[in-house]
Amino acid sequence: MKPINSAHSTSKNTSSKVQITSPMFSGILYAAIWLAVGALLLSALLRFGSMQENQLPLYSLLVHGLSALAGGFIAGKRSGSRGWYYGGMLGVLYGLLVLLISFLASNIGISGRTMAMIGESFLCGAFGGMIGVNAKRS
Repeated sequence: MKPINSAHSTSKNTSSKVQITSPMFSGILYAAIWLAVGALLLSALLRFGSMQENQLPLYSLLVHGLSALAGGFIAGKRSGSRGWYYGGMLGVLYGLLVLLISFLASNIGISGRTMAMIGESFLCGAFGGMIGVNAKRS
């Protein structure tokens, strides 16, 4: 009798690779990673640098814009066409998710700043999507 494990063993050493096929989900995931890195960088600058707390809203808008740009780039690259559409919708979804989390965490409602952040996320995401569609695949 053969041992149980040897019946299913192969000589090849294969590793499974997970690939996210949805452009929106992968873009949101990348945007969240960029947001986390940006938040950590802002926290370090606030703690150890010469940055003041009154400068934080401006820099947080910059981090949100860069996060939406990176997410839009990935969404546009994964979609292969209509990059501005996928990037723009990703920016709106990203802005709404940030708004939802900020409302649940600290009861922040809709204001002019939140609408500006959603608009900025839309524009940066759409621009990133346009760049992502035209980026060469390797």
